[in-house]
Amino acid sequence: MKILGIESSCDETAAAVVEDGRRLLGAAVASQIPEHRVYGGVVPEIASRRHVENIIPVVEEALARAGLGFPQLDGLAVTYAPGLIGALLVGVNFAKGLSLSTGLPLIPVHHLRGHIASCYLSHAQLQPPFLCLVVSGGHSHIVAVEDYTRLRILAQTRDDAAGEAFDKAARAMGIPYPGGVELDRLAEEGDENAYAFPRPRVAGAPLDFSFSGLKTAVLNLLNGARQRGETIPVPDLCASYRKAVVGYLVDHFLRCARETGMHTLAVAGGVSANRLLRRELQRLCGEAGYRLYLPELSLCGDNGAMIASQGYYEYQSGHVAGMDLNAYAQRSIELG
Repeated sequence: MKILGIESSCDETAAAVVEDGRRLLGAAVASQIPEHRVYGGVVPEIASRRHVENIIPVVEEALARAGLGFPQLDGLAVTYAPGLIGALLVGVNFAKGLSLSTGLPLIPVHHLRGHIASCYLSHAQLQPPFLCLVVSGGHSHIVAVEDYTRLRILAQTRDDAAGEAFDKAARAMGIPYPGGVELDRLAEEGDENAYAFPRPRVAGAPLDFSFSGLKTAVLNLLNGARQRGETIPVPDLCASYRKAVVGYLVDHFLRCARETGMHTLAVAGGVSANRLLRRELQRLCGEAGYRLYLPELSLCGDNGAMIASQGYYEYQSGHVAGMDLNAYAQRSIELG
């Protein structure tokens, strides 16, 4: 079964064709990073306009790379939640038009479920049940993937997400957008023990996350140094901050694995590309005897392949939409 996946939840216009949820046949992405870098972050109105301009050529390129036309497809999957509402609406309405004109079934896909599906594309042997750490710019969850379309949140952030904490700290350090990626690179050159950061706790929810305090600690450190006329070595600060964020994520994820008794673990989302996070989880999971699945680096960010992959499993579960499909800025991964 060949599914065309369309992704437009933020600033990447992406499309891909995936066969049977596991085999990538062709993909294309139009990135807006250079344009948004001028503003230090994503401007929703600009993102939406660029999606309108890019979506047709991106879909055409993905089909060309797959060597297929619409008659050879079996379904259309599209991200409908969560994300920037204007950006989502571009993809959803385009997919609805395609479905109406081609007769192909329209399959709504939750963006975070798509991120988890990137692990299916990277590891043919991975099957539910497993525990997944979903970490991106807007979300930080620990999810029990009980089946391909039955998921349960075990822990989540109470404020900022891990990716947002990286990006905002990077911006405060003067690192250009996308800051989290560059912070990770600079951290490789720094001393991770140069600065100490607190380990946040959420009262009554020991597995949940809270990143706002870590972000504030960086801002206070930088402001204090400026007032004293001191220069902070940015690579050292990047390394120390990355160690704190990654240590926090890893500690809660492995604690959740111990409490649930699950031995198959996966990581998904943009932050799954973080070098230290990957190294630490590989090391600690190896020591504990857990099976760890990490997505290929090319599939960590937003892409159409992950939407097409999850779309296959949503279709198998009978999750098909009509022309009344809408987009949602927020929606729980449990609801799909």
